[in-house]
Amino acid sequence: MTFNKFPSVKVNTPKRCLVGWPDIAGEISKAIETRSAKKVVIECYQGVFVEDIKNWVQGNFPGSQVIDASIALKSEEKIRELTAPDVTDDRIFGVMTQRSLLEFFHLNKISKTRQSIEESEQLTFVIGTGASFLALNPDIYIYADMARWEIQQRMRKKEVSNVGLNNTSDPFETQYKRGYFLDWRICDQHKQKWMPDWDYVLDTNNRSRPKMITAEMFHDGIDQAVNQPFSVVPFFDPGPWGGQWMREKFDLDPEPSNFAWCFNCVPEENSLLLDFDGVTFETPSINLVFFKPKELLGEKVQDIFGNEFPIRFDFLDTMGGGNLSLQVHPLTDYIREKFGMTYTQDESYYMLDTDEKATVYLGLKENVDRKGMITALTKAQSNGHVFDADKYTQKWPAKKHDHFLIPAGTVHCSGEGCMVLEISATPYIFTFKLWDWGRLGMDGKPRPINIEHGKKVIQWNRQSKWTQQHLINNIGVIAEGEDWREERTGLHQLEFIETRRHWHSGTVLHQTKDRVNVLMVVEGEQAVVESPTDSFQPFVVNYAEAFIIPAKIREYTIRPIGASKGKEIATLKAYVRT
Repeated sequence: MTFNKFPSVKVNTPKRCLVGWPDIAGEISKAIETRSAKKVVIECYQGVFVEDIKNWVQGNFPGSQVIDASIALKSEEKIRELTAPDVTDDRIFGVMTQRSLLEFFHLNKISKTRQSIEESEQLTFVIGTGASFLALNPDIYIYADMARWEIQQRMRKKEVSNVGLNNTSDPFETQYKRGYFLDWRICDQHKQKWMPDWDYVLDTNNRSRPKMITAEMFHDGIDQAVNQPFSVVPFFDPGPWGGQWMREKFDLDPEPSNFAWCFNCVPEENSLLLDFDGVTFETPSINLVFFKPKELLGEKVQDIFGNEFPIRFDFLDTMGGGNLSLQVHPLTDYIREKFGMTYTQDESYYMLDTDEKATVYLGLKENVDRKGMITALTKAQSNGHVFDADKYTQKWPAKKHDHFLIPAGTVHCSGEGCMVLEISATPYIFTFKLWDWGRLGMDGKPRPINIEHGKKVIQWNRQSKWTQQHLINNIGVIAEGEDWREERTGLHQLEFIETRRHWHSGTVLHQTKDRVNVLMVVEGEQAVVESPTDSFQPFVVNYAEAFIIPAKIREYTIRPIGASKGKEIATLKAYVRT
């Protein structure tokens, strides 16, 4: 089976993506000479190796002055004190920050640094997170961006610190929490503010092979992306319950013991590859949302969610693995009050594939003993007792193409034997684990359990009869023709995402209706997405590849090709109800 692990958007431009520090130095040297430049800002997203850039400058621009933006930061003690309400002392959860990057800096230090730069006759490079504050109106502005997945890899290797801290030795989950609730929010806000000043954009995700494009090329790339179907770069990760289906089907690395996750359409986490004449430039796909929100999301969706991508597609693989943790997601009021989020993680499990063991835990048993369940969970957490999940929660058999709907507040987890396409709202971190089957995480430590949060949001009336009626295969035919059939498969009326499945052997016309669409071929090998008006090049998709149709594309068609030609295929489409 073909699966494209590195999809890209081909950008039509005669300009070249520069590769390697020598070529980048040559371009910047020309720009300095052409502009008679004295001030160069290299603004860095959290996770960029600032020392690498400083060493490159010192090795290629002798006699220049190099200023690290961190010299104007407040002390680590002050920054920790400032950010404590957002970071909290919870192991996993913080509060979405309302702070700005500027609050991390001493204003008098900024003022003094600016003055010294203005008075200097030297060529000056200001480098780091917040460099933009220290040198106003630079002659050259370079933005060094960073994909969140790569930041996480660097955190795991203890190579980077959070903004304003020297904390490379902190546990991964501590750094990640600070990144998710604080660093990435302030860096994203800062990025959007200063984007009009960019001259160049740096891709330093590959430490040994940096790349650089002009700001004009960057905007050409994101313009191209929102005018065609595209896919972001999936990433795969092992987990304590992980299976073997993805490894076998997608030709993944044989070394890890399993693969549990695949984020294959999570723009906050995934990257977008821009192809400049065969050279791919990696940029966080969330940049599309920041800089082209209406074109990508549509005006109605942006009105509701702002500059956020609200739909997530990811895989959960338990085939040859084990159960996920028994869990529940917060209600909207709870996530808003406790964590500062405006919407919650409603979701669903679509069965891409199953084996004979496949099961899903969903909802509670009839007449469940509420107090007894919480007592049993608490004992299991604190005393090493085993929680009898089958006594309190309902376990259902699962087969290929089943769709289980999971509105927030519903106790659930995928059991073993499932290859799940999880379709959900984006705030994926807000999972309250109730029971994890007595196992350890990949780091050898107990995984965090969140009974105190969980018991406050469990919807106790979602018991077996209600669950079966409302949440399992709630499928209905919407329309059909000679060689196609459209079905509504969910999500639940409490959720804002609608899903539609099309079975067809011929060509099916889709309309976005000014709303971003996310799709996947869930049956069949290959299809092609085309424009009825030839507004974009035909886009080929393979089985299990998630792809995005920007709202700007009003109409598109999908038809089987290759080995699927003449056979019935199925696509699953998700969009926001408006």
